[in-house]
Amino acid sequence: MRTHDVHSIIDNAPFNRFHWLIVSLCALLLIFDGYDLFIYGVVLPSIMREWGLTPLQAGALGSYALFGMMFGALIFGTLADRFGRKKGIVFCFALFSIATVVNGFASSPTEFGICRFIAGLGCGGLMPNAAALINEYAPKKVRSTLMAFMFSGYSLGGMLAASVGIFMLPAYGWSSMFFVAVIPLLLLPLIVLWLPESIGFLIRQGRMEQARALLNRLSPGTRIDAEDELLVTDSKGKGASVIELFRHGLAVRTAMIWTAFFCCLLMVYALSSWLPKLMAGAGYSLGSSLSFLIALNLGGMAGALIGGRLGDRLNLVKVVISFFAAAVVSISLLGINSPMPVLYLLIFIAGATTIGTQILLYAGAAQLYGLSIRATGLGWASGIGRNGAIVGPLLGGALMAIELPLQLNFMAFAIPGAIAALAMTVFALNERRTRIGLPAAQAL
Repeated sequence: MRTHDVHSIIDNAPFNRFHWLIVSLCALLLIFDGYDLFIYGVVLPSIMREWGLTPLQAGALGSYALFGMMFGALIFGTLADRFGRKKGIVFCFALFSIATVVNGFASSPTEFGICRFIAGLGCGGLMPNAAALINEYAPKKVRSTLMAFMFSGYSLGGMLAASVGIFMLPAYGWSSMFFVAVIPLLLLPLIVLWLPESIGFLIRQGRMEQARALLNRLSPGTRIDAEDELLVTDSKGKGASVIELFRHGLAVRTAMIWTAFFCCLLMVYALSSWLPKLMAGAGYSLGSSLSFLIALNLGGMAGALIGGRLGDRLNLVKVVISFFAAAVVSISLLGINSPMPVLYLLIFIAGATTIGTQILLYAGAAQLYGLSIRATGLGWASGIGRNGAIVGPLLGGALMAIELPLQLNFMAFAIPGAIAALAMTVFALNERRTRIGLPAAQAL
């Protein structure tokens, strides 16, 4: 009988078709998740006109889904550490897909808001569980890259929402945008059949035969036999309690990454909810305004992939800090009257350094926490961040209500980027001091 270190096998496994299957399935899930999240910004001008909503009312309505996402991340992130990543992913995926289809039948702002809240529960729970699952299967040398690739599905979903809106809104109205969510429900059986459970969770449950089979698919050259023992070393936390996120020298970094999540999601949802409306108010057509949303998400996808690759080669936290600094500059310049190519470039960079950076933050949080508290850590970071996502649409509505100049609106959207860059700088300093052996109490 031999003993195998599970983390060592996963970290050093060569990238193969099984990795590709897991990443592709999770990316597919997030395409529909991203579609659901960005759909509100696409239909916002239409529902404001149909229901006579003020900017403040529209901002509040946009926050219903984000309240749901906050609770979904906190609840389903923690539950998945106890009941399994796969169960959490499948349940959340089904929940937000069904709620989104039903949303198309809403006949009042109240019905619309309730459906968006329920869909938000599913969206919020899906992200941390998918991130935790990928982190547990990805080889160490490409972990950030694979995380970024998976989350690029989120940006593809945003691009899909804007692209579908350009063609369907004028012809079929805003309700048709929500009926598209019936498509992911048809794919649910494939997710149930092909998506694997977390190996660490299977071992904790005593399901060793399944764990050995997955490890053999993950690293065929290791050849784990039926009698071999599997060892999971996890020094970062002993259970799925939120208290564990502040023990073992993690307190400062947990607080800082929560701050970064909050600020980054504020920028993401302020832009995704109000960019089409702000640009339409500045004189651009509906088609052009929605094409700006496509550029934003295209930038998000590119930023995630480039940032993930840089994070694997260099230092992920330093890449995040640099991206936040670039976000401050690019968003601040959006309100200036620029030639169209320059404007598209600025929106592209803004997407790369907000949506893209948010994806990198998930990778950073996944690497910060140990296996037994990973989904809890991701869920709480995402859940706290959702408060920023809630503030984003409300901030946009408040700014529009007081009729500030366009440039000041975008400058207000950029301020959280500076705060996030500062928070991640503190994170990096604490990480460095902890690594060189200073006591946790002095690692500030």
